[in-house]
Amino acid sequence: MFNLERFDIKLNTEFIGRNFVYTEEIDSTNTYLLNKSNKLSYDGTVLLAEKQNKGKGRKDRVWYSTKDQNLTFSILLNNKKYLGKNLNLINFASSLAVAVSIENLYQLKTDLKWPNDVLVNGKKISGILFESTSQGNKIDRLVIGIGINVNQTIFQGNYKIAPTSIKLELKEQVDRERLLAELLNNFEEILQKLNTEPDEILKDWKLRCRLIGEKISISEGDDIKYGIFDDLDSEGFLLLKNKGRIEIIHFGDVSIV
Repeated sequence: MFNLERFDIKLNTEFIGRNFVYTEEIDSTNTYLLNKSNKLSYDGTVLLAEKQNKGKGRKDRVWYSTKDQNLTFSILLNNKKYLGKNLNLINFASSLAVAVSIENLYQLKTDLKWPNDVLVNGKKISGILFESTSQGNKIDRLVIGIGINVNQTIFQGNYKIAPTSIKLELKEQVDRERLLAELLNNFEEILQKLNTEPDEILKDWKLRCRLIGEKISISEGDDIKYGIFDDLDSEGFLLLKNKGRIEIIHFGDVSIV
C-alpha cells in the first residue's frame, strides 16, 4: 500500500503533484487524465494507480506491471506556458527526471534511449508515454505517463529490450514514496528550466545517451533505416547520418547495429 503521508512529507514542489489522486485500479491513468469529463483539470495533477488494466506504452504496446510493486502514474499539464514551442522537449525532461532521480537515490548509472526509455545495465527500467488533446489547432491538455519498475522481480512475456527493476539492480526493497517524491521534485525543476534553458536540458539528456555516434537502425512499421546517430536537433528529433547526408527522424524504434 502506498503511504500518502510519507510521500507528501518528501514532496517539495509548487504545483506538480499538489493535486494528487491515488487509486487501486484503473484502466489507464493516461486515458483518464486526457478525458475532460473526469473533471481533473488542475495543472500538475498526478494520478497514481497500483494496477492499470489497460496500461500501455508507445505504439499501443501493453505495459505489464505487478500490483503494489511499481510506480505507474500520469502527470497532467495544461498551462499554456508549457504547451508552446518546447512542447516536444517535455518528453526529454520526463526521462531526464527519471534518470536523475534513480542516480541521486540509488547511485545507479542510467542510459537514456531515444526517444523516451530509461535503461540500467542495458535493461529497461522505465518507459514514458506522451499523449495530448487539442482544441482547434492548439494542444490544450498534455499527459505524461510514466512507468518505473521498482520492486518487481519477475517479468513475464516477450520484450524487445529485457526489463529490470531498481530492486533487481540494488538487491534490496525500494521506498516507492521517496522515489516518486524525488522524481516529481526533479521533474518540476527541469520543466521550469525548459522555458529558459532548453539547450541545457538536451545537453544533460545527451550526456546519458550512449547511442550517439553509434551505427543504428531505426524501424517504423515495415520501414527500416540505417546510419549513424549523429545528434539531436533543437526540438529533440534524431539526426541520422548516412552517406554524408543528414535525415531528421521524428519517430521510430532505435537499435544498435
